[in-house]
Amino acid sequence: MSILLTLADLFFIGSVSGWCLELVFRKFFSSANPEHKWINPGFCIGPYVPLYGFGLCILYLLASIGDLSGIADSIWGKALLFLGMAVSMTLIEYIAGIMLLKGAKLRLWDYSKLWGNIDGLICPLFSFFWAVLGGVYYFVLHPHILGALSWLANNLAFSFFIGFFFGVFIVDMATCAHWVSRLKKFADENGVIVKYENLKAHIRHAQERASQKVHFLFAIRSDRAITEHLKEAHEAIEKIRHHRDKPAA
Repeated sequence: MSILLTLADLFFIGSVSGWCLELVFRKFFSSANPEHKWINPGFCIGPYVPLYGFGLCILYLLASIGDLSGIADSIWGKALLFLGMAVSMTLIEYIAGIMLLKGAKLRLWDYSKLWGNIDGLICPLFSFFWAVLGGVYYFVLHPHILGALSWLANNLAFSFFIGFFFGVFIVDMATCAHWVSRLKKFADENGVIVKYENLKAHIRHAQERASQKVHFLFAIRSDRAITEHLKEAHEAIEKIRHHRDKPAA
């Protein structure tokens, strides 16, 4: 199987698996979701998180290099390999986050309350989680992944599905680019950073108060213009800041 086809399959598997992982985490463990509701964890409409897709491709390449070079033959070699996985995943997370933060004035996640964070985009705790995830991949999935991918490549139905996935994914990314441009315009005009999770929560609560349908996949779709929700959320934050900064009588 060509390396490109292998990476395409891994990107699909990682993106969908990462979406499922984030879905469970946000439902049961995230402090940002005290109501423990089912929330679409991705920025895209579909059930996938591209960050995990790229991450799984990197884990596969690093694990393969470690096996071929003999680095992973010793305990210290494996520790070095897992460290490299954690650093690589952290770097991917930071690059993706800083591109959106600086280029689009959009923050998809916020670690600013966690110790040792950099720009609220990466922190030691989640780097540790990436290392654990790398270890799980190496010991549980990597030994079987080539055989599984070979079977999938010989299954024409799955190959068609992969092609369909990337077709939908490209359309989804184009739609996301449109939303990003609208959010960036609002952020530039008001001199703010749009926190995407807060925006989704604001829209969800507004729909619940109005007894409107809450969209799971289309998390920021609403009967009202997105700019109205952005202005309301911004005004609410400004009121909180004003009350917090107001001198005590």
